[in-house]
Amino acid sequence: MTIDVIIPLYKPVKELLRLLDMLQKQTQAVNQIILMNTEEGFFEPLIYGTDFWDKYKNVRVFHLSKKEFDHGMTRHMGVQKSSADIFVMMTQDAMPTDEYLIANLTSPLSGQIAVSYARQLPGEESDTLERLSRSFNYPERSMTKSMADLEQLGIKTYFCSNVCAAYRRDIYEELGGFIRHTIFNEDMIYAAGAVKAGYRIAYVAEATVVHAHNYTCMQQLRRNFDLGVSQADCPRVFQNVKSESEGKRLVQTARKQLKEQKAWGKLLHFYMQCAFKYAGYLLGKHYSVLPKPLIMKITTNKEYWHRK
Repeated sequence: MTIDVIIPLYKPVKELLRLLDMLQKQTQAVNQIILMNTEEGFFEPLIYGTDFWDKYKNVRVFHLSKKEFDHGMTRHMGVQKSSADIFVMMTQDAMPTDEYLIANLTSPLSGQIAVSYARQLPGEESDTLERLSRSFNYPERSMTKSMADLEQLGIKTYFCSNVCAAYRRDIYEELGGFIRHTIFNEDMIYAAGAVKAGYRIAYVAEATVVHAHNYTCMQQLRRNFDLGVSQADCPRVFQNVKSESEGKRLVQTARKQLKEQKAWGKLLHFYMQCAFKYAGYLLGKHYSVLPKPLIMKITTNKEYWHRK
């Protein structure tokens, strides 16, 4: 079976070259690496004066403008440029930890498994709160999820991340692919559709990438605003499943660990982050009653609103 990797880019830095090197070293060969780059002017400086095209012969680059970028459509366009049996979605800031990532990630893709996603590990510079969040969302143990798990897992049943996820092309085409216009969350929207169609989602803890961000409180608010918008725009996917219960579990888990460590300052900062996250989420869920200028100040994706 052939495997392609598809990576949307925006203002790529030298770390992208390291990512490409790691993908070339995988024990499970990658056929093509398709880069969907936003704004050609940001890509050319990265490769200027290098032997990029000689070194990465299986890399194809397609440029689009910032106005054209969409979280769902851009990735779908990347899939259309691939003919592989399996395609792996990644982001430019996800770094494989070893040469077995692709092999481990794609190994469950048979039977009723439609998509598998990797474990995300914190980086060396990740703070305590980011490490807690990563361990909560990406535990050490692998699992598969189906509609039968909805009552127990809630919104987590649909959880999937295009930071690093592998998709079966036959099922992707059967289900119609990624939503074409969304501010965010195209991966979970697709996963929810797959689960409702009777397929399963695999979380593969053995497939690992380093991916983490130390967001400020305001960055958390803005990110969760877009998350709330994505759920408000897809009521058929999310209307009967609440996200708040997962947030409460994270709060309880982190609070317990920080209290045990007697990290009172970090606990206070964590509460502040939670407040900003929840405020952003609520604002996003009810964006229809907000004035447009306020929306444009909060969102991280202004182009989405111009198209909307």
